[in-house]
Amino acid sequence: MTLLSQTSDILRVLKENKVIAVVGFHRDSMKPAYYVPEYMQRQGYTVIPVNPSLAARGESFFGQKAVSTLAEIPVPVDVVEIFRRSDKVRDHLQDILNMQPLPKVVWLQLGIRDDQTAQELAAHGIEVVQDRCMLADHRAMI
Repeated sequence: MTLLSQTSDILRVLKENKVIAVVGFHRDSMKPAYYVPEYMQRQGYTVIPVNPSLAARGESFFGQKAVSTLAEIPVPVDVVEIFRRSDKVRDHLQDILNMQPLPKVVWLQLGIRDDQTAQELAAHGIEVVQDRCMLADHRAMI
């Protein structure tokens, strides 16, 4: 299983991957599912919000229109960052596997783990980061 936890691996992911799709993106700027992606966008990453409610209203954030599913994203995505409870991660497995091309990395935000889903993603050649904050790691390493 390709679970990444070493500092060198996290640094590589942050340096080499510039397009992030954020599952569970939130419009409330006080929530991590907003301010972490906002921070990443300010650092030069392309951030695509994935939230069916926001997509239904035609909302855009950081110059990107919100989408309902990952499969709707018209450009290759490097990292799928997930802001959903651990027990909801599996609900997104098929959506991730339907992406063309597949993402290089799935990043489960701080406090989020799903070892079974992580194993299945790794079996498809997708690297997985679990239970880490992308913002904190970026600030500490870049």
